[in-house]
Amino acid sequence: MIDIIKQLEYVHRQLEDGDELKTIVLRRHYDAGIDDVWDACTSAERIPRWFLPIKGDLRVGGRYQLEGNAGGEVLACEPPRFFKVTWIFGDAPGLSEVEVRLSADGDERTLFELRHTAAAPPDMWGRYGPGAVGVGWDLALLGLAIHMSGESLGDPSAWEGSDEARAYSTTSSRLWGEAHQAAGAPADQAKTAAANTATFYAP
Repeated sequence: MIDIIKQLEYVHRQLEDGDELKTIVLRRHYDAGIDDVWDACTSAERIPRWFLPIKGDLRVGGRYQLEGNAGGEVLACEPPRFFKVTWIFGDAPGLSEVEVRLSADGDERTLFELRHTAAAPPDMWGRYGPGAVGVGWDLALLGLAIHMSGESLGDPSAWEGSDEARAYSTTSSRLWGEAHQAAGAPADQAKTAAANTATFYAP
């Protein structure tokens, strides 16, 4: 059985903190070939197994929509190594783009990198910092890890209310607070933002 909390240790988190644009970066390895990971990340049939139901035209220039979440346009696609999409959630203003890069590390291991660049509203950033979106991406990477391992969490809605899910989100919030501080945020600001994020994801 996959160790849920330990999965957080496999992710490298980084914040590139510009004046207007913020970029969060997540990197981790998956024990699967690059073609398999690519298919899991780009197939409309497989994406719902580990992330969310999706509809739309998953080709360059096409538009997509994740159920109850973000949507946007496919800006670039270079199988099996790179794709880039706009990431629009609700009426959030300004630029928001997600890039995914895959690199083969042998025949059955793949380095996955996700970069999310956005114009973060100052009030939201001041309250939550990078954890506002970082925890959500940690959860997505967990879903992909479980999918690639061939295991399952069972009923997602039941798991979301479990002690394990709370521990995962709380730990992820703390780790994003550490990344925030490493990028130059004052320690007290980073810790407060991490605590606010933990309360949001695990009330």
